[in-house]
Amino acid sequence: MIIIDNTIVSEKIIEKQFVCDLSKCKGACCVEGDSGAPLELDELPILDEIYPLVKPYLAQQNIEAIEKLGLYALDTDGDMCTTTIGNRECVFAIYDANGILGCGIEKAHNDGKINFKKPISCHLYPIRITKTIEKQLVNYSQWEVCNPACDLGQKLKVPTYKFLKEPLIRKFGEEWYEVLEQYASTLG
Repeated sequence: MIIIDNTIVSEKIIEKQFVCDLSKCKGACCVEGDSGAPLELDELPILDEIYPLVKPYLAQQNIEAIEKLGLYALDTDGDMCTTTIGNRECVFAIYDANGILGCGIEKAHNDGKINFKKPISCHLYPIRITKTIEKQLVNYSQWEVCNPACDLGQKLKVPTYKFLKEPLIRKFGEEWYEVLEQYASTLG
């Protein structure tokens, strides 16, 4: 366990190796699970604002699901998440020509249409954040659909925290990440 500011970080994000291997998993994290992507409360108005610019990237079935269910809803745990199409893929999930799922929000961002990359929970995956009254718990979420990413991470020798440097800095800041790196170097 690593304590940095108001976070308690699992050492697994240093120990486990991980690099997304979309050619093998096909973006399964956008479709598997009990609900849509977890959302921070401050992301809700952002989704409302950017939706008109993201909409052209979405398939008709996605747009129809959004018109029926909205962009987000409460899940069974009482947390906000993106809505889904038929309790399967996220309403922002888009398929490429190879049948690999990606994110319509991220595609709009990459095309320079919006400044928001995608929900932080998606950007951080397989790291999951759990909030308590005083702390944020930063945990590695082991999930079978990510086995190819674990295999590729081991092959390339890339720890999870290095693969997720950008979203970790986005969430916690540069100084926080530097402290994590220093801690990781002591384990080496």
